[in-house]
Amino acid sequence: MKNDAFTEGIAPSGLRNRSEIGILICYILDYIGKPFPKDDLIGLIQENGFANYFETTSAVSELIKNKNIEYSDETGRNLSITKNGKLIASQLNSSLSLIIRHRATSATANLLLKKKIEHENPVSIARAEGGGYNVNLRITDGIRDLMSLTLFVPDIKEANAVKRNFHKNPERLYSVVLAAVIGDKDIVKSALEELL
Repeated sequence: MKNDAFTEGIAPSGLRNRSEIGILICYILDYIGKPFPKDDLIGLIQENGFANYFETTSAVSELIKNKNIEYSDETGRNLSITKNGKLIASQLNSSLSLIIRHRATSATANLLLKKKIEHENPVSIARAEGGGYNVNLRITDGIRDLMSLTLFVPDIKEANAVKRNFHKNPERLYSVVLAAVIGDKDIVKSALEELL
């Protein structure tokens, strides 16, 4: 295929053809199988070096115009694939290299897992009276709270760092806190050694 896409900021194995970018978008939305935030889709493609922001947003607009994808709600935030888009994903995905398909599937699965962790383990950041921030970390099993912990931090930079690091492994925090309060020194010691 002819290279007709703006290539600034894409990886060497990224897409250099507008049609392929559209196919990739359909492929990802078909893989997800449910409405997905437009901003997350564009971020996924851009952050993994598949295509740059401008070409991706242009491809999304073109796919909507051609009724291959559509907004799934009135807010214009979530996209879903149409029957036409599914046809593109199934018939033309072989025009994407196996490396791109594998990387796209892997990156999408990782993003979906990250979003699931963030949904099931919400973090709220609130300005504390007198300065600083209270960061509330909740760990759930999807139905009920298993733990809720509020930490005070002096600035927003630390609050965001707490949130980011908590979402990397919320189960670990739960295990360590539970071990500490029931007196299992071995687990606490092991966790502290991992940190140092």
